[in-house]
Amino acid sequence: MKGRFSVALGFLGLIAIGSVVLAAPWARCEGVWGDPMTAIFTACSAVCVTGLSVVDIAAEFSFAGQIALLVLVEIGCLGLMTVSTFMMVAIGRRISLAREFSLMNAYGVAEVRGVKGLICWVVCSMLVIEGVGALALYTRLHDVYLSIFYSVMGFCNAGFSILPGSIAAFAKEPFVVITLAIETILGGIGFLVIYNLCTFKFLRRASGGRGRLSLHTRVVLRFSFYLLLLAFAAVMATEWNAALKDLPLVEKLCTGFYQAVTPRTCGFCIIPTESLRPLTRHVYTLLMFIGGAPGSAAAGIKVTTLAVLIYTLTAMCRGDSVTVIDRKTLPTAIVRESLVILMALIAFVAVVSGALLVTEGANPALTTDALFFEAVSAITTTGLSVGSTTASLSFSGKIVIMAAMFIGRLGALTVVLMIGDRESALHIRYPQEEIVIG
Repeated sequence: MKGRFSVALGFLGLIAIGSVVLAAPWARCEGVWGDPMTAIFTACSAVCVTGLSVVDIAAEFSFAGQIALLVLVEIGCLGLMTVSTFMMVAIGRRISLAREFSLMNAYGVAEVRGVKGLICWVVCSMLVIEGVGALALYTRLHDVYLSIFYSVMGFCNAGFSILPGSIAAFAKEPFVVITLAIETILGGIGFLVIYNLCTFKFLRRASGGRGRLSLHTRVVLRFSFYLLLLAFAAVMATEWNAALKDLPLVEKLCTGFYQAVTPRTCGFCIIPTESLRPLTRHVYTLLMFIGGAPGSAAAGIKVTTLAVLIYTLTAMCRGDSVTVIDRKTLPTAIVRESLVILMALIAFVAVVSGALLVTEGANPALTTDALFFEAVSAITTTGLSVGSTTASLSFSGKIVIMAAMFIGRLGALTVVLMIGDRESALHIRYPQEEIVIG
């Protein structure tokens, strides 16, 4: 319980520090203290790796301010708990048992043994992937800073841009688009999956303890592929003769592929969201709600939760009493947690979208659909927005979106467990009685 509150307080502290930094004169193009709300909103969006912004990043923040933004995104992606643990490992301090179990929960590690090595590996692998991505982007962009900036934002799924139109300037560079798409996918599948893939060996050792793709990894990869395939088919089918109509075939395929990748995790876009058909935006909303994998830069209910719910529904239709995935029986607690996450996020979307309708109801420029899309995007820390919705929000509306990003970054299950993290033993058993449902 204390660990979860410490994580929340840590994120709040980082947002507070980032707000002061981003409001400072040296971080701004004008060289004077900036608007506090703009600084707080930007810092919150960066720490929560969302990418929503109320201002033009390049026009508002100086080079130093943009570097500070990058640092906030990096720390937010890794998580304060992981960063602080890495620092303790680096200086040789012992990690407490409570912190080890918290990290196990965050990354899905099944055993306590090797947590220190895992955290060091997480940080190093992140830097390596971003470095390789930056080198790949540099071969086409020929700009060191642009390459590093977009590589970091791509892997961290943050979606901040210093060029107009998000990444529309790269539309005629298929190599750049595909590179950013790969980084976004890697950032969305989670560090545990990347670790498992890197340590996977086709020929298992005699002990059988190493070299196996875990059930978690198989489920994440399988359902991520399914969702990407369905999203790509949906985008191509709905936008082939619309937003993609005037593009050459190669650009059309690359753009359609990236537009299928970005709504689950990242806020970059080649085609403005408002230029997409309503059906495409509806698909985007569903993809944002699902999100990426546990322990990744993405939020949402997560692909593993979706998998558990689908397999549980299938089991119920077959009359089975347990949920089985790949000949592995899932604990009842996992099924219950999946249902809690689903219902908590649905309730949160309803509350946030309703709050936005109250705060922005007097603004005729903001439609109900745009506000609902904004609510889902903030809660799932995706960062996509319809037109200038984010910039047009009132002061109260910005507060609502910041709260949505913050809670969405913590995760629905974490918030629910923070509210009630007690296992009460039932010393009295009550008689059973059925009620009619359905």
